[in-house]
Amino acid sequence: MINRGILLFVLIIMAHFAMSQDTTRVSLLFVGDVMQHDSQIRAAYDPISKSYDYSACFQYVKPVIQSADVAIANLEVTLAGPPYKGYPQFSAPDQLAEELKASGFDVLVTANNHSLDRRKKGLERTIDVLDTMNLLHTGTFKDSVSRESLYPLVFEKKGFRFSLLNYTYGTNGIPVTKPNIVNLIDTVQIKSDLAKARAQQTDAIIVFMHWGAEYQDTPNRSQKQIAQLCIENGAMLVIGAHPHVVQPMERDTLKNTLVAYSLGNFVSGQQSRYRDGGAMVWGELEKLRTVDSISSVKIKKASYELEWVYRDNESSPKKYFILPVKEFEADTLLLTTASEKSMFKVFKEDSRKLFLKNKNIPESDRVPFETSFYKIILTTSLDSIPATDSTSTLSFYGINREQVNDSLFNWTTGKF
Repeated sequence: MINRGILLFVLIIMAHFAMSQDTTRVSLLFVGDVMQHDSQIRAAYDPISKSYDYSACFQYVKPVIQSADVAIANLEVTLAGPPYKGYPQFSAPDQLAEELKASGFDVLVTANNHSLDRRKKGLERTIDVLDTMNLLHTGTFKDSVSRESLYPLVFEKKGFRFSLLNYTYGTNGIPVTKPNIVNLIDTVQIKSDLAKARAQQTDAIIVFMHWGAEYQDTPNRSQKQIAQLCIENGAMLVIGAHPHVVQPMERDTLKNTLVAYSLGNFVSGQQSRYRDGGAMVWGELEKLRTVDSISSVKIKKASYELEWVYRDNESSPKKYFILPVKEFEADTLLLTTASEKSMFKVFKEDSRKLFLKNKNIPESDRVPFETSFYKIILTTSLDSIPATDSTSTLSFYGINREQVNDSLFNWTTGKF
């Protein structure tokens, strides 16, 4: 029989220990390349208002982004103003950045091989637009004074403080116009910057890299070496972009680190196999703080989920939609053609097969958000097919004809 005095003493100690600790958690979400090819810019243009609107493109993924405490993306375009242009020298409408913020993104990294597509004007105007929107960013700077005062970027969320660093392998051969700065991958500079990040005494150091070989699904030796250098010098999370396809990711539970070598395209006009989507990686951090203010932070959980870019080829101009795979695996309304369904299926299967190589980063168990579409059957007809001009007129007013069999047709409203 346990002595009551001993039991009471143990209970008191346990209660004191529990009361002397404070546990908090924060969720981080990283996505890959945000791009704007010519077809995407045309798709966002509203001829009535003569402006650009990206809300439709982001509408399905917005709830996922907004559910994260912190969401970070790679802005792989400049916001240099008109004329707007896609590849090879990007300048996207400001409304793209506005929609990124509205969709829930908190921070954008800007050091990539397209940072100087519009030279000095493009770099500086991109910074000005993001600053005007109060959208945090890092990676490119107007001058050394701003870099010294703003880098590494420190931001806070839910009692956590983060240091964020960002580098690119190059700028497509375009030289930097002084005094502008684009953070290039230089191991000496990275070590120095990481020392400064450690001195900031934040809870976690994040490094977002623009690196690797395009369209290769395996990280190369350089990526692995640089990732290791970052980890050895204090980074907890290393996130990669640039290859435009996904690459495996790994979590070391003993070292408390996470590396995602490439998250692929978050949104782009590239529709070929492997390039028509990307991965989003979740990291849940937990901080345990004791009564004497000593705290420890660890990666409590890490997972990935897929997102695919659907291009509606039946609309003119073609429209783009970012589809979180979880919400659309059982979809029967949005993806209607055999080609669309096949491309979606191939992307899922390719990506999941590749991510079998992941280390300690499974697919997310997030419960899908409810996504429903409706349409109303107005009438059923056995009549012959109407004249083409009649069909066009009805379609203009949102009425569609759906063939049930050789002779039977349903006339419905559009999906809503």
